[in-house]
Amino acid sequence: MEIDLSQFSQVFFEESLEGIDVMESELLNLDVNNPDEEAINTIFRAAHSIKGGSATFGFSQVANYTHLLETLLDEIRDGRRQMTNEHQDMLLLSVDLLRNMFDALMRKIDFDDPLLAQLEKQFTIEIAKGTKEEAPEEPDSSNDTLVEQEATGLLRWAIDFQAGIDILRCGNDPYLMFNELRLLGELNVSLAENSSPEFNDIDPEACYLNWQLELITDQPLERLKEVFEWVEDECTINYSSSPVINENSEQDDKLSNIEPDEATVYQEQQGSETVQNDVEGKRLDEAKASNQGPKPKSQAKLPETSSIRVSIDKIDLLINMVGELVITQAMLGQIGQQDEINEESLESLKQGLEQLATHTRDLQESVMQIRMLPISFAFNRFPRLVRDIGQQLGKKVNLVLKGEDTELDKTVMEKIVDPMVHLVRNSLDHGLETPEERLAKGKSEVGTITLNAFHQGGSIIIEIIDDGAGLDTDRILRKAREKGLVGQEEELSTEAIHKLIFKPGFSTADAVSDLSGRGVGMDVVRRNINELNGSIELKSTQDKGSRFTIRLPLTLAILDGQLIRVGRHIYVVPLVSIHESLQVEPNKINRLSDGHELIQLRNEYLPVIKVYQEFCHTSDAKEIKDGLVMVVDSNNEKIGLLVDELLSQQQVVIKSLEDNYNRVPGVSGATILGDGTVALIIDVTGLVSMAGITNMKEHAA
Repeated sequence: MEIDLSQFSQVFFEESLEGIDVMESELLNLDVNNPDEEAINTIFRAAHSIKGGSATFGFSQVANYTHLLETLLDEIRDGRRQMTNEHQDMLLLSVDLLRNMFDALMRKIDFDDPLLAQLEKQFTIEIAKGTKEEAPEEPDSSNDTLVEQEATGLLRWAIDFQAGIDILRCGNDPYLMFNELRLLGELNVSLAENSSPEFNDIDPEACYLNWQLELITDQPLERLKEVFEWVEDECTINYSSSPVINENSEQDDKLSNIEPDEATVYQEQQGSETVQNDVEGKRLDEAKASNQGPKPKSQAKLPETSSIRVSIDKIDLLINMVGELVITQAMLGQIGQQDEINEESLESLKQGLEQLATHTRDLQESVMQIRMLPISFAFNRFPRLVRDIGQQLGKKVNLVLKGEDTELDKTVMEKIVDPMVHLVRNSLDHGLETPEERLAKGKSEVGTITLNAFHQGGSIIIEIIDDGAGLDTDRILRKAREKGLVGQEEELSTEAIHKLIFKPGFSTADAVSDLSGRGVGMDVVRRNINELNGSIELKSTQDKGSRFTIRLPLTLAILDGQLIRVGRHIYVVPLVSIHESLQVEPNKINRLSDGHELIQLRNEYLPVIKVYQEFCHTSDAKEIKDGLVMVVDSNNEKIGLLVDELLSQQQVVIKSLEDNYNRVPGVSGATILGDGTVALIIDVTGLVSMAGITNMKEHAA
């Protein structure tokens, strides 16, 4: 019986990526000078699990590479090799490489990265250096054969593998185990004599075969046993070994066919006490040769799948709620079967509908909780980012994470990561000073970046705080005037100057670097946050530091909205964007020379968008004085929307227009109302852009 393992591959990918995250976290927290034994064991187990699973699924490229990691880590955890900073760097690079390898596997495309060959070479050379317990012994000239045997480090293992009759029923395939053994050396496989039942008595799901295996390898018995550890309880496995004699003439032939410099390296490696086995060397040579030859065509990219792990408690709660709904439905159904509706049955109907509304609301909240994840899933990638960039820039940085248990929707989390990465990179590059500059200012030489998350109302707040140089307002204003964004004589408040960094293409950087300068791409950061129906605010004090505050809805699936009417059309405005609504007196309305209208609201002048004009509708109120003005927030600036009528406030389920139709300017999605009609959800920022009044506040002033 052949088992299709592809059905389990998604689970393997998820578990492997979690293992990679664990490896990275432990490596970042590791004190190289005094490594924690349990941390090393944790890293080793993660690498071992990835290697074993990859071999099982036939992902030989990953299995071969993680075998090198596992070998090095095994020597470190056994105390045979001292952990070094170089090892830590190699392993952290391996974390990045493995993520990319799994990304290629999940998308079913070929993986071709020069870093793979580079790291394979580094690990091979490092392992070949030998360990501190392998001190060279004086050769015994009286027994040349023994000396040659010790020099090879190879053993010929005879493995008697008597498979249990139920091995296939448990999902274990001997063929995959033999493939993993081939990764360790030269393997020959032959069937052993055994008895089997008569043909009519054969169980197609049973295994009646036994094997004799011969393996030449330098690996210890413990490593061989790891291959069979999943089946050792149901199978009988016997091991015996004998040394492999080294043939000097064969080594001389190899040396004669390579260049002098290569021969020197080869001799040094062969003189080492631990030498990679012949099969490992052949594999690396074949990998290099394959890299030089023509590449096979990549398979078509398949849509990526996304999944989420849910605790059994949440599932149990859902099942209980569904049970309550079924009971309520049965009660309502019983009322519906009555021939007559009297006062008693009408009262029961009302109670049933109230229960239905309650259960539906509770079920909705529970389903939304399933999508909620702690923001630590996003925060966990920043220790590595801060470490690498800090080393690159020669800055000492302490990263502080707060509110890691704060939960938000998985979809929101995935989309906010990139803006957060950009903000943190900017804080590292242009926010924090060098140790020398900080000491000169009387600060600690170690800068601090803080990521903080907490709930506030129906939103989640994410703060990126640094204690660096802050924004240089004079320099920002000078650059803005040079670019023509601000008039030469125009005066701006500190807050308005800070907002200039969000202008498209604005930057104070004198030279382009690999790391974005504070201001480079900040318009993209703000746009991405706006697309999540969120906002970003900035507060900065020179030589004290900066604080970016991101406000986001907890979920993109459900929205608290205000229904409005424009003519005969119903729209939804996100409640989080609304400040207030009012009727405007005619003497508070002003018209600019370009035709745009402003209203005076207390001490501010706000531009007004006539929604019916932008969406080409017929409206009851064509003038501002005849309708209602809804004051909304767009990029931290107030804008007025002229509408005919305010309707109810309610939660709406968001449906993507882009997925089901096309992208529509000024509209972020749609929803279905209680009467079955479709209402479009207004994208306030997009509507402002359509109206062409993005800078009206400055013009009004």
